[in-house]
Amino acid sequence: MNNVINIYDGIIIIGYLLVIIAVGLYSKFKDKGVDDYFLAGRNLNWVVVGFSLFVTNISSEHLIGLAESGSQRGLAVGQYELIAIFLLVLLGWALAPLYKKSGALTSPQFFGIVYGEKNRKLFAGLTIFSHFFTKILVTLFAGGILFNAVLGWSLFSSAIIIILASGIYTLIGGFSAVIRTQIFQGVLFLITSAIFAFIGLREVGGVEQLFQKLPADYFQMFKPMDDPEFPWTGILFGAPIIAFWYWCADNYIVQRILAARSVDDARKGTLFAGFLKIFPIFLFVIPGMTAVVLYPELKGNYAYTSLLVSDIIPAGIKGLIIAGFFGAMMSSLSAAFNSIAVVYTIDFYKPSHPDATERTLVLVGRMTTIIVVVVTLVLVPFVKIINNQIYLFLQSAQAYVSAPITAAFIAALFVKNINVKSVFLALAAGETVGLLRFAVESMDRGGYISNGALSFLININYLHFAILLFVFTLTVMFLFNAILKSRYANPIFQFTAASGVYDKKSIVLSGVVLFLTIGIWFFFS
Repeated sequence: MNNVINIYDGIIIIGYLLVIIAVGLYSKFKDKGVDDYFLAGRNLNWVVVGFSLFVTNISSEHLIGLAESGSQRGLAVGQYELIAIFLLVLLGWALAPLYKKSGALTSPQFFGIVYGEKNRKLFAGLTIFSHFFTKILVTLFAGGILFNAVLGWSLFSSAIIIILASGIYTLIGGFSAVIRTQIFQGVLFLITSAIFAFIGLREVGGVEQLFQKLPADYFQMFKPMDDPEFPWTGILFGAPIIAFWYWCADNYIVQRILAARSVDDARKGTLFAGFLKIFPIFLFVIPGMTAVVLYPELKGNYAYTSLLVSDIIPAGIKGLIIAGFFGAMMSSLSAAFNSIAVVYTIDFYKPSHPDATERTLVLVGRMTTIIVVVVTLVLVPFVKIINNQIYLFLQSAQAYVSAPITAAFIAALFVKNINVKSVFLALAAGETVGLLRFAVESMDRGGYISNGALSFLININYLHFAILLFVFTLTVMFLFNAILKSRYANPIFQFTAASGVYDKKSIVLSGVVLFLTIGIWFFFS
């Protein structure tokens, strides 16, 4: 191992890996059928739902990416975390009852109930694609940066070790293994992140010294409209489009809602997750700001690692922090592996094999997990396409996939009668434009673009582009809806009538969470 850590740190890291794999393997003896393997028996209470939502979301790209953006631009990147809270409340109150009422096993299956089989397959394919390129590869890239600096591992070595370790217990234990390990990983992760943030802030001299030693714009949330990374127009109108897809429609997250034992548990779980989402600003963004004070020469994604490899982190504590980082990576990867497995099994395999037994479906899920792990290993070299600014790369890549899907879901919530072909055509058109922008941007990063028109396309801020793509998709959808005559009754409007009781306690809790969020947002504005 790298001389940055000592023998005690190494023992802690190895011990953590052994414990987490053992916890995951234990789940093999608990799962009996499809609901057990893919949704943990649909029996998660609100604490587990909330914790799992938070831990699934937070991974290596947050630790590395948020700290890096914090070191360069200050608190502005934290707005993505605060916007997520509003969408979590929306997920719990508006969509969780619909998901639970539908009886779906995946969000693409729910999409199919609303819009038909062709749209279900298209959305399922997009879901699998997005899992690979906006979750798995980004997580591996961020993890590679830290493990190279701390342990001396190459990007490829660290990726292979984490993929195999996460894949083993996900394969054997299924979603139950993902959930059980996430609880352990999440507790360790929060504790070590808090210690890490506290040590860094103490080394700077406290909050007052941080304010004095950094430019004022580091503490300004809202940036000018022409800001290349955080224009206030993009943050207020573009970022929620990305966040809606991620928090309210992506199976990666929605799987936790479907696994809740009741609508009430799903709602309270989203509120708990929303409360936890207040902390990333303090746990990840501020450490990046302290790092740039301590190490003014910082470049790229090394704000987090610069603090970690320094002498200010004591031996033993350093091992715990690295173990927590392992946990964040393995949690997100295992969630992505299992989500891909359930989407393929339920949305592609089962419709083609309606007589398949539950035992067969579970076997297909396990085989799919193996294939996903192998494909991930093959894709490791493509990690290099990722922009050095990890978190912004993640948000931009998601922007090009999310806007058309968000448009389709919003239409489902508000349009009572619509033609399913118009949805398919609009979704296909929107995703084509979005993926074209992603491809051109990737080529431009490699220096292959010289065409003026294409350069203009790239120069549109990705948040503004998400707004334009959202409007474009809705325009195409309603245009074809006006041309095509046959329509159907949207089942969502039937679900709403039986969506559950809005209890006063949850309403009060929602208000408290949103009040805290708005207070933090405008305090720094």
